[in-house]
Amino acid sequence: MPKLSPGALRALPRALRPLAFGADPDGERMARIRASANFADGAFRNPLGARTRPGGSVVEFAKAYFAKEARARRAPTGTVPVHPTTYADLARPPVAGLRLTWMGHSSVLAELDGRRLLFDPVWGERCAPFSFVGPKRLHPVPLPLASLGALDAVVISHDHYDHLDMPTIRALAGTDTVFVIPLGVGAHLERWGVPADRMRELDWGETTSVAGVRLTATPARHFCGRALRNKQHTLWASWAAVGPEHRIYHSGDTGYFPGFQDIGAAHGPFDATMIQVGAYSEFWPDIHMTPAEGMRAHLDLQGGRPSGVMLPIHWGTFTLAPHPWAEPGEGTLRAGADAGAAVALPCPGEPFEPTSDRVPSAPWWRGVAVAPEGDTDAVKDASGSAGPESGRRQEEPEGAPS
Repeated sequence: MPKLSPGALRALPRALRPLAFGADPDGERMARIRASANFADGAFRNPLGARTRPGGSVVEFAKAYFAKEARARRAPTGTVPVHPTTYADLARPPVAGLRLTWMGHSSVLAELDGRRLLFDPVWGERCAPFSFVGPKRLHPVPLPLASLGALDAVVISHDHYDHLDMPTIRALAGTDTVFVIPLGVGAHLERWGVPADRMRELDWGETTSVAGVRLTATPARHFCGRALRNKQHTLWASWAAVGPEHRIYHSGDTGYFPGFQDIGAAHGPFDATMIQVGAYSEFWPDIHMTPAEGMRAHLDLQGGRPSGVMLPIHWGTFTLAPHPWAEPGEGTLRAGADAGAAVALPCPGEPFEPTSDRVPSAPWWRGVAVAPEGDTDAVKDASGSAGPESGRRQEEPEGAPS
């Protein structure tokens, strides 16, 4: 048997590593990571710290997750409505210069002042390293990736499978789009065929300009990892995108933290925020927000005022937590009503313009969700209607805090 050289031996673990696991940062990229103010003791750190592993009793978690009634509520009872958006729909520019199309989970096509940004695109059937196991999509993708048209930038929040999907990235690698990513994530993309000169890899507080849109990596409270050994060597981020006329924010995954106020002061207020409201649990309270916390974050980003429009994301597409499937939608509906804030509730694939007089606000999920326990009058009152019509955007109440 031929003897392997030392270089070949060092390369062997990488060669045997499943492609979906991506790659670990090394060389100049790792040197830049070590120099980051957010990297200490061999790992990226959260603002205020955060418990990244489930807490509490394993037995109690198992009871909550595997209870028969709970399992029934964690999935839709029928076909999830998907808006029949077409390439022609998206080819028409937004009237006021800003349009968002929620594609499900955290994937959003943002058309911002003539530029087109795609946040956290996941077109795969499962958010997992293998095609035969892992959380499966609960509704089809609204339209094929190729039907989106040309993109100016693909923006990634972090490297978890439900935000960074290898098949989707490899498909987009064949275009001329720019990838804007947190520090360290470029190692994965390079292994999947994205050229280094088409990546903008940012630490928190760093900004890049793509086709006249300023994209700033802003802090989030989460964690990272795709392989069995999670070294915490890739950063997670939220994103502020500022065009000539409009501003938007994408939260990625995050627990609530006071830093939203600082982000809003530096980059807001925003015409629209895309806020994570699903996959929360009492067993991991620091790394995902509840709908009420998501609304609190939205208000913080707006300087304490219920201005702009909040689009809830990270729900409805994959089952990633014990809570009922429709609970994030209902909770966001209530939180918006309580705060007097405008909430957009499009079904997957439904484009809308946040600055228009009307945004989608009907609780479309109720037709395919297990009815919530107890009286639902409160959530019906909050929505204003259980029908299919879009509601009028809520006005800011007089005397709102500045």
